Amino acid sequence: MGDPKGFLKVTRVEEDERPIEERVRDWTEIILPAPQAQVGEQASRCMDCGIPFCHQGCPLGNLIPEWNDLVHKGRLDLAVTRLLATNNFPEVTGRICPAPCEASCVLNLRDEPVTIKTIERTIADHGFAHGALTPRPAAVRTGHRVAVVGSGPSGLAAAQQLARSGHDVVLFERDDRIGGLLRYGIPDFKMEKHVIDARIDQMRAEGVTFRAGVDVGHDLGADRLLREFDAVVLAMGARAPRDLVAPGRQLAGVHFAMTFLMQQNRRVAGDVVDSASAILATGKRVVVIGGGDTGSDCVGTSFRQGAASVTQLELMPRPNLTRMPNNPWPEWPLVLRTSSSQEEGANRDWAVSTRGFRDEGGRVAGLEAARVTFQGGKMVPVEGGDLFIPCELVLLAMGFVGPERSGLIEDLGLTLDLRGNVRSDASGATSIPGVFAAGDVSRGQSLVVWAIADGRRVAAGVDAWLGRARTKRAAAG
Repeated sequence: MGDPKGFLKVTRVEEDERPIEERVRDWTEIILPAPQAQVGEQASRCMDCGIPFCHQGCPLGNLIPEWNDLVHKGRLDLAVTRLLATNNFPEVTGRICPAPCEASCVLNLRDEPVTIKTIERTIADHGFAHGALTPRPAAVRTGHRVAVVGSGPSGLAAAQQLARSGHDVVLFERDDRIGGLLRYGIPDFKMEKHVIDARIDQMRAEGVTFRAGVDVGHDLGADRLLREFDAVVLAMGARAPRDLVAPGRQLAGVHFAMTFLMQQNRRVAGDVVDSASAILATGKRVVVIGGGDTGSDCVGTSFRQGAASVTQLELMPRPNLTRMPNNPWPEWPLVLRTSSSQEEGANRDWAVSTRGFRDEGGRVAGLEAARVTFQGGKMVPVEGGDLFIPCELVLLAMGFVGPERSGLIEDLGLTLDLRGNVRSDASGATSIPGVFAAGDVSRGQSLVVWAIADGRRVAAGVDAWLGRARTKRAAAG
């Protein structure tokens, strides 16, 4: 610990954001990199906790106190090494992770945790600028071929770890570009895509073969996949959206959030979106149903497209401003949060249940809803709480119900858990020998940091399984 009294002398200072009136006119990242001197001073706030509770919040087991100390001492090159020892893509988590590590920081007992996310991003960006992306190809090849299906954070992490273990890895992605929802689900104002491109170049030099535009299960059948590869890692995510059953759902102007976000990310990438299927908020009154990260991304995207207004609705009650007694530290605090997109002018409302949509010539013209309260675990309408919100665009951002089962999952005949996710054990092994599952496809929709951790865990499981198979073949003759 560089300064035993740092947490007493230095107050928490977060990264600056670009002014709202400027950033809503473009798609550039809104966070301004913090000065290195400021980051070093913030790192000095890391306490000698004895038990680093930040590790409870971080699924990756990041060596947070170690690299905080190194950053405080100005030894960023060594901090990069320590960070990359546990996290394949800190430049991603340093931008879009909600930082559960900060929630578990001892200083969060007084709501002033160490700015771990800022420090992580600073280390990662320093690494990008000073050779951390130098490829690390395996010295010895095993001769095993492994297919990874899905190029989101879990698939990319699994592919990189397996390639570095000496296996020949082919990563399949059904979209036209690699990156999964990192590419098409995260708006550029949160993470520009050159971050992904740099890692793809590194992984290609490490031996990973990328095949975009291949829908495994349709373009490439399950039988052929099992025949041509020694092991398969399923990392397709949990992209089946939760739908809304309500009158008027079929009206023009009512869309899933991810369809809206993916279209805009394609525009930013330079693609031309067919005008007949284009979803644009320009000049419209927008309602976003769902108060999570996806809904927040829809809010920010709508403002940048020039929406007349944006209203965001949440079914659950408004969270408290501070922790409740049944939500103690170091648990994730269930408190009210306001995202950078919401700060740009969103009208937010809670405990609102959508009843239906008003039809005007086949297009949505408004949302009919009711205020609700929760009594004994049941949702009850509030008397006199009927609402009507005029709108021309409705975006459904109510979460996801699991992986898409049609295609590869059904063809393989994989066993599912009670939530409809692919069932797997601690190594990632599924009910089919040689087939493993990583990330949201087995966990359900979760955080990017969990996806990377799962990719690393499952890669280790695949490597061990292939090693045992090789030993058995050698023993047999």
